[in-house]
Amino acid sequence: MKTLVIVRHAKSSWSLPGQNDFDRPLNERGKNDAPEMAKRLRKEGIRPDAFISSPARRARKTCKAFAEEFGQKKDDIIFFDKLYQAPAPVFYEVIRECSDKYDTIAIFAHNPGITNFVNTLCDVHIDSMVTCSMFAVQADVKSWAELEGAEREFLFYKYPREE
Repeated sequence: MKTLVIVRHAKSSWSLPGQNDFDRPLNERGKNDAPEMAKRLRKEGIRPDAFISSPARRARKTCKAFAEEFGQKKDDIIFFDKLYQAPAPVFYEVIRECSDKYDTIAIFAHNPGITNFVNTLCDVHIDSMVTCSMFAVQADVKSWAELEGAEREFLFYKYPREE
């Protein structure tokens, strides 16, 4: 059984005009939402074995907050350059490259690709993955390479301002 958690980066800052998109930091809301959502993931009973992230600053910082909640070091985060502004098919490429020693992986990335990707996973449709939202599915497979063609069960969609 493999469990996949997809997380959009937390709210980022636009306070520096002309700043490179790749280097945008989290704003105060994002700095608060990331650890809170990590705690909510723990409450769901899901413990990622691997934390995989886009190398963009806002995704890295969001991923780091989650990794810390689960006792992982930031040095243990796996970065894939191709997750920055990735279209949906790239997510499957990254997943196929994951070691099968991991039963649960969490991937941190960006819109619009992340929304397009989660909408390929099961019958649940999301209009837009809001900042710091989490979408999780599970599949009865032994290898991550099998995930794309497997039947996947929707587990949850959670977001910071959820009632």
